[in-house]
Amino acid sequence: MGKALQGKRIVITGSRKLAELSEIIERQGGEPMLRPQQGLMVLQEQEVEQDIIHLLEHGSGWLVFTTGTGLEALLQQADRIGVRDRLLDVIRSSRVAARGYKTFALLKQLGVQLAAVDEDGTTDGLVRALRDRDFTGQGVTIQLHGEPMPDLEAFFEKAGAAVRTIMPYRHVAPEAEVTERLCREIMEASVDAVCFTTAVQVRYFCAYAELHGYTSEIQAGFRDRVLAVAVGRVTAEALQEAGVTRVLMPENERMGAMIIELARYVQSGFLK
Repeated sequence: MGKALQGKRIVITGSRKLAELSEIIERQGGEPMLRPQQGLMVLQEQEVEQDIIHLLEHGSGWLVFTTGTGLEALLQQADRIGVRDRLLDVIRSSRVAARGYKTFALLKQLGVQLAAVDEDGTTDGLVRALRDRDFTGQGVTIQLHGEPMPDLEAFFEKAGAAVRTIMPYRHVAPEAEVTERLCREIMEASVDAVCFTTAVQVRYFCAYAELHGYTSEIQAGFRDRVLAVAVGRVTAEALQEAGVTRVLMPENERMGAMIIELARYVQSGFLK
């Protein structure tokens, strides 16, 4: 593929794997530009410790894990208070549902048998996989992904389940100065592509743009001059819901694959 991104300025809006993604962009001849839009993930240690103890003492008929990052955070917290093995025993003895490839892969690595998995990486896909199950009178514990998940909670409650949630981390808004700079870069077309790796980044960015009256200019920038790139379907849908009509997404929903797909797109002559 050579230096397909030669001379291109590629924005990364995530906060994870920045060195790896930057290296891939540079190998393709591009210039990586870091504009984090997700903020930091702040562990809720005291609250999560109480949730873990409750889970160990009372168990749960179903455990629903929505992100690999959240599952890792739970295990780290359990390890910190000396109950990691006990938590794994509870997980393995429960019926487990997973959303997302990373979550699925981590659970399999831990030797957890999965009762349900989404078909497309989305919460809706997970609900479809669970729709025919009977949850009447059963306890369901949902690991949240930094934000409330009212639709998923409502699904289980409507099905007759007793729902508890665990939020091992919370997203915080990115620095306003960084988001302002990215808005200007898109509106002025001083960057060539913006790579979003979570829907949360899209929501923070678009909320800022709307608050400051930039929405129409941002949409026009993405339509005409700057390419929006999404790591996967959920992120792509968030962009489309925000009025971004041209979104590139890799078939293999991975960060590295996203950059390679971008390089192919540029090499094909679609991004001048």
